[in-house]
Amino acid sequence: MAELFSAKAVARGGVVRRNRAWADREIGRGRLIAEVRSRGFHMIACGPQYVIICNRGGIDMIC
Repeated sequence: MAELFSAKAVARGGVVRRNRAWADREIGRGRLIAEVRSRGFHMIACGPQYVIICNRGGIDMIC
């Protein structure tokens, strides 16, 4: 968990992605969701990836 959230993209308010199977196995889905929520970030599941938007601002889904 610490490695994931220490990425440079997190500090810049960018986006990180991780393989869903890896994250579920190594971190646990519930634990990851709780950490994302505690930081005020957003997470989506897209295909085999979790995409974490490391920004507390709103999201406008374009398409």
